[in-house]
Amino acid sequence: MDVDAFVAEHAAEWARLDVLARRRRISPAEADELVHLYRRVTTHLALVQSRTPDPALTARLSRLVARARGHVTGTPRRSGWAALGHGLTVDFPVAVYRTWRWSLGMIVANLALAAAIMLWLRAHPERLNRVLSDDAVRQLVRRDFADYYSAHPAQSFAAHVWTNNALVTAFALFLGVTVVGPLYVMLQNTLNLGVVGGAMLGAGKADVFFGLILPHGMLELTIVFVAGGAGLRLGWSWVAPGPRPRSGALAEAGRSAGVIALGLAGALAVSGAIEAFVTPSGWPTWARIGIGAVAEIAFVTYVVVLGRRGLRAGATGDVDASERGDAVPVS
Repeated sequence: MDVDAFVAEHAAEWARLDVLARRRRISPAEADELVHLYRRVTTHLALVQSRTPDPALTARLSRLVARARGHVTGTPRRSGWAALGHGLTVDFPVAVYRTWRWSLGMIVANLALAAAIMLWLRAHPERLNRVLSDDAVRQLVRRDFADYYSAHPAQSFAAHVWTNNALVTAFALFLGVTVVGPLYVMLQNTLNLGVVGGAMLGAGKADVFFGLILPHGMLELTIVFVAGGAGLRLGWSWVAPGPRPRSGALAEAGRSAGVIALGLAGALAVSGAIEAFVTPSGWPTWARIGIGAVAEIAFVTYVVVLGRRGLRAGATGDVDASERGDAVPVS
């Protein structure tokens, strides 16, 4: 297909559709014309995508078709606070809930591995020499682990923690397209947890370790494992797409992963605040762990209750249909 000739031949139709799609009110005759042009341009978009994939032209026609669809279908597009509210109460919890098998598998596998490493290192403390020197272990146990949470002002520490955890979560999510990416990120995170925990338990400081790690760690690790599970689901979507084309399955999983990433960023802000203000506080250990447990229960309840409700109502956790690409039936 000659792209320049194709554009020249249909540019007038596209321009007319753009004009009609931008009007708040149109006459009956213009409505008929809008529907006719919408069908035409949808076909043009499908032809461009299948015969001569031009990114710029595809994006242009996709935006045009999406804009016109609101008039054709009569479906109001959410914007502003309405879109934010729908995202928080429907899109995000549904997207996370749909990954529960993957996320639960991540939680069980990684916590089991971390616990096994801790118990093994507690029983064989000399094995720590393979990853840490004796001086490093003594410094970690005596000072570094506890001082880490109070060495910097709480506000700057919260920002640092949020940034670090957001990067880990983003890597776990979007490296999912490689399938092995989330497994590598999870393994690195779990090995670090297991080694530090093993060193603390071997030194007889289990109370210090769990007293400092649990307040924020319950929610933080849940978020990271959810990201890892969603990342694996993203990769598996093109490995085993089912009856759908691989590109369509990957696109749907990728859009859901984007929704999950935005929601988890907000949840990480909560865990970061707990780590910066609650974990190093002078409150009793039971109070600090209790706050972490409340945050964890609140997050899980929020996802399960709203996610299940939205799923039963037909929500998918994907973006609105008006924001997706268009396609024509093929055989």
